[in-house]
Amino acid sequence: MSVAQNPLSIKVEVPREDAVLLTVEGDLDMDTAAELQHHLANQLHHGRRHFLLDIAGVPFMDSSGMNIVLRAYQEVREIPGGVYVISPTPAVRRIMDLTGVSITVPIVGSAEEALATADSRPGSRPDAEGDAEPRPDPSTSRQE
Repeated sequence: MSVAQNPLSIKVEVPREDAVLLTVEGDLDMDTAAELQHHLANQLHHGRRHFLLDIAGVPFMDSSGMNIVLRAYQEVREIPGGVYVISPTPAVRRIMDLTGVSITVPIVGSAEEALATADSRPGSRPDAEGDAEPRPDPSTSRQE
């Protein structure tokens, strides 16, 4: 019933090559979570490492939505990368706090703050410019 009352809308933007901003609006629940999962998997397949989830327009999120966020977090940890939740509504923030998701997944106020947080983490960007360029061949680097 939630799909008919509050359908999910996901806008995808790529602020830079290694990051994607997903602006989600509508209820994120068992009826709609698979759509978000599809977008996340597609962006991971395209080499994105940082997932910025703007959920300011999500009035309700159940455990299905929380599981998608946590699964994405687990998948990008090894890359290294990150998942950043932007501006959850008070009701969604409360659920994230009660379930402990907000302890694991950073909650920030804007996409810019999410990118700055991503860049401040060790090993989060392959080079100073942030482009996803190949790393230098270790066999050609000098030993100290």
